[in-house]
Amino acid sequence: MKVQLSGVSKAFGAQHALREIDLELDQSVQCLVLIGPSGGGKSTLLRVLGGLESPDAGTVSINGEPLAFDQASLLCHRRRNGFLFQSFNLFPHLTAVENVALPLEKVHGVVRDESVSKAQAALERFGLREHGHKRPSQLSGGQQQRVGLARAVAHEPRLLILDEPTSALDVSVQAQVLNLM
Repeated sequence: MKVQLSGVSKAFGAQHALREIDLELDQSVQCLVLIGPSGGGKSTLLRVLGGLESPDAGTVSINGEPLAFDQASLLCHRRRNGFLFQSFNLFPHLTAVENVALPLEKVHGVVRDESVSKAQAALERFGLREHGHKRPSQLSGGQQQRVGLARAVAHEPRLLILDEPTSALDVSVQAQVLNLM
């Protein structure tokens, strides 16, 4: 997939998060890591790329097509992406399997049996097969983060957007999870 940002700017009031960002990634790029200080605009750039924030100026293009920032276009773009941000946004009243299966059903139209099967496979991929019946409060922070990762990849997104994807993981698990991503 080719991704291009041209002159992308975003401000929140007087605070400029992004100033005229230009970035071009061709199909050979499989992974991009943004490194910088806190408050440097990394999360904002990811949110703009994923269609969760609209830039104040500039364009975002995917495979040569400019991303339109109207609601219908954004919804279509968001459905094609997988997201995991610093707060994992798990539903506290649902089990790990249900947290992964629900978006497959509600957003992607997958039938229940198939969504549960895909959810279980995604959880197994991240070493959580035996934790599928647990609610987030019964999981460690690292396990919750891996449930979020499983949810992000379960629908096989064209673009996977991760903000600090290993922040809650034990050092012993970080390399394993990075390889899975």
